[in-house]
Amino acid sequence: MLKEERQKTILNEVELHNRVLLTDIAEKLDVSIDTIRRDVKELDVENKLRKVHGGAISLGFTSPAASNNNTYALQEKISIAEKGVTLLKDGSVIFIDGGTTCLELARIIPEHLQLTCFTLSLPVALLLLSKPNVDVVFIGGRIAKEAQISTGAGTINDLAGIRFDYGFIGTGYVDSLHGLTEFDWDIVQVKKAVINASKKAVLLCISEKLNSQHRYKTCDINAINTMITELDPSNNLLNLFRNHDIRLL
Repeated sequence: MLKEERQKTILNEVELHNRVLLTDIAEKLDVSIDTIRRDVKELDVENKLRKVHGGAISLGFTSPAASNNNTYALQEKISIAEKGVTLLKDGSVIFIDGGTTCLELARIIPEHLQLTCFTLSLPVALLLLSKPNVDVVFIGGRIAKEAQISTGAGTINDLAGIRFDYGFIGTGYVDSLHGLTEFDWDIVQVKKAVINASKKAVLLCISEKLNSQHRYKTCDINAINTMITELDPSNNLLNLFRNHDIRLL
């Protein structure tokens, strides 16, 4: 594979999943980790992604609150957010996860809507502060630098004492058989706690992530009440998910 093709694949994976590991990309492309490390370093110098220890993150994931100009598949994520907002009612107590799709949900919450919104995402919390009728509660803990979210035992303990009407979450990978998965064990534990704390867990996920999986399991697909993609619910790409007890929007 030519370097240009390799680097295009790296960028696609980084944009789709926000964060990737060098080892995963090397395995996917069947090349050495050193080769991928050099590619990522070049892409970082060209300001196409951000190199971090053991991997890379998308530019839209590093400072998403100020602007969404670097957000991958922005129109698809806005479409998902618009569907998600229709679930909200005055007086609802909700949770909004970190990640670019959840950030778009927070961005388009109508200013007249009265909500109590919990989050463990710094960008989401900062954006919600501009909403005059949203009471923002930040769940603290150890901050993961790349994801800019709280993690750890303290965060999980705080979540255990709350009951959300809706918990809006994202995921790195989703599959009808293997459920929701991630490559980060700590983030999986937090997402599990959010799902347990939610009367209805709502997954916001662009269709490109469908039928993908990684190492650590967050939950079975049936643990999710509603899955929202940019697709029409009747789209054939969602057929495998119709066999499960899950609402498609």
